[in-house]
Amino acid sequence: MTERRSGNRLAALDGLRLLAALMVVFYHYVALARPWGHPTDTIFPTAHKVAQYGWLGVEVFFLVSGFVICMSTWGRTVGEFAVSRLSRLFPAYWAGILLTAVVVKTWPEITSLRGWDTVITNLTMLQGGNNTPNTDPVYWTLFTELKFYLIMTVVMLFGVTYRNCLILCGVWTTAAALAPVLKTPLITALAMPQYAPFFIAGIAFYLMRRHRPNAILWAIVILQLLLAQRYIDYRLATNLGKAAVNALPSWPARLLIIAAFALLGAIALGACDRIQWKWLTTAGALTYPLYLIHMSIGMTLIHHYRNTIPAPALVASVTALMLATAWLIHHLIERPLGKWLRTTLHRGLDDVRQHVTPRRRHARPTTPPTPTTPHTPQHDQQTPHTPTFEPV
Repeated sequence: MTERRSGNRLAALDGLRLLAALMVVFYHYVALARPWGHPTDTIFPTAHKVAQYGWLGVEVFFLVSGFVICMSTWGRTVGEFAVSRLSRLFPAYWAGILLTAVVVKTWPEITSLRGWDTVITNLTMLQGGNNTPNTDPVYWTLFTELKFYLIMTVVMLFGVTYRNCLILCGVWTTAAALAPVLKTPLITALAMPQYAPFFIAGIAFYLMRRHRPNAILWAIVILQLLLAQRYIDYRLATNLGKAAVNALPSWPARLLIIAAFALLGAIALGACDRIQWKWLTTAGALTYPLYLIHMSIGMTLIHHYRNTIPAPALVASVTALMLATAWLIHHLIERPLGKWLRTTLHRGLDDVRQHVTPRRRHARPTTPPTPTTPHTPQHDQQTPHTPTFEPV
């Protein structure tokens, strides 16, 4: 199988990340009534219509994540993958939680802090699994990502290969399709039927990138694109209320999903390889801290100054402030703390490997050597079997 690799960083992928992050920011700042105290259709009569579909930025994130995480697992052990994810996710996340908690505690205008015990539990990123409220509502997506990492870890235990990734796509598609009928909580929680199509399509796109496109991979992508349409009304109701399902047309959401698939497909096929703008790489690095801090903090600032600063200027100023804060978190916290955490965890991983006791492979019984006689040359004697050792 011919393998296609790109020696350059995929700047276009960073651009798609940035677009997804700004879609979510636009949705929270322009479409939602909470930061303004009343519906925003009178404040932003035109922009409001577009912003109502900005929640689809989350789906774009999941699509990109399927691509990136499949790429990250290739050629790595489970320990190496865990170290890379922990050092990448937690530094900015810890900073985002603490900053959000301080702002919300100081100005409880949009939401209030539900006790510091909730904040402490949130520091683990596992609050979604034990019904602990999120310090910031956007953190729900992180637990969804963690479940995807768990699924990829299972694949890594069997070996990340072309064949095993295809098996994953098939098994996961089946589980996600049957989950609503089976109504088994564990299957539903792990299969994530609403979001599985995006993760699976991302995996298929990466296989196209790494190897080459073929009918099987395109069939997987088209199937996921069709399955993704099933939950558009559900996502509309989740983000904008049940009334939005009947009040808003769904075709803009469908077009945006198709466009996201098309853009990632173009990146996978190499159509965007010439895009190597350095600012995209920087912007891509800011999308994660921006996502973590923009909602509760940004909406609090909008609510606090909504009567003193014109609405368009306020949205632009708060967005710029959130980007600047994300840049500071990235450079002052995420990079140095991430590097330290990565080095420390690698040392711990090496320590674990060095102290694993190897298992002794049982030696097969051998026939006793024939005694040497004057008629049997010395070099014809059988050599006793030497036990070998098998690492764990």
